[in-house]
Parts: sequence; C-alpha cells; structure tokens
Amino acid sequence: MNSNISDKDKKDWKNFLERNEKLPNKDLEKKNNKFHITKSLDLHGLTLDEANIKVENFITACFDRKVSKVIIVTGKGLHSQNDKDPYISEKFGILKNSVPDFIKNNPSLMAKIKSITSAEISDGGSGAFYVFLKKKL
Repeated sequence: MNSNISDKDKKDWKNFLERNEKLPNKDLEKKNNKFHITKSLDLHGLTLDEANIKVENFITACFDRKVSKVIIVTGKGLHSQNDKDPYISEKFGILKNSVPDFIKNNPSLMAKIKSITSAEISDGGSGAFYVFLKKKL
C-alpha cells in the first residue's frame, strides 16, 4: 500500500466526509423500485425430511426478522441417486420438485408467503426458487 497520499486524494476524502453521504447497504437489493432484504438457503446434500424441516424453520425465522425475499437452492437433481431405487419416483424424489410442494401444502408457511417464483439464472436457475414473504404486522 502506498503511504504517499496526494493532496487531491486528501481533499476528496475530506469533502466526502463533510457531505455525510451514506454508502449503499449490500444486504438490500433494489428491484422494481422496491427494496428486498434477501436471505438464501442451500439444501444440497440433505434428505427430503431434513430439507423440509430446514425450509420450514428458515422461512419462519426470515418472516419473524422481516426478510422479504428468500432464495432456496435445491439443486437440479443431476446427482440424485433416486433412479437406482425402484420405490422412489425420479420426478418427485428430488428436492427441486418436492420442497416447493411441501411449502405449498403447508398452511402455516403459506400464511407467511406472498408468492413463489422461479429463480433467475444468476441465483441458480432451475435449481432454485424465490419465496417472497408477506410483511409481518
């Protein structure tokens, strides 16, 4: 690191401090002129039962903390071993299908949820989904 600071840099720094500008909070994401506090949960490597328990606890905790957007990463099921077990459905044994169904069939969770949508590629694409939570009164 250079210990020689130019007079221009010193002046710029002084001006910045005097203006009392606020730096953006990286925990807030601006989308459609609305701010969302976003948290994420990665379910890779969990069994369906473990994943459902984690999802229920996580969504409840996020709702209580006034988080507005949750990203749940389930994975795409590419490494699932369900195709080797004839008693498990390939389609519904993987987390990406089963976890959203669990949420939608859980009335106490759905009472906290505004909507569930597919995730953008940057957040996991088909291996993730968004849960938008209602505001806690």
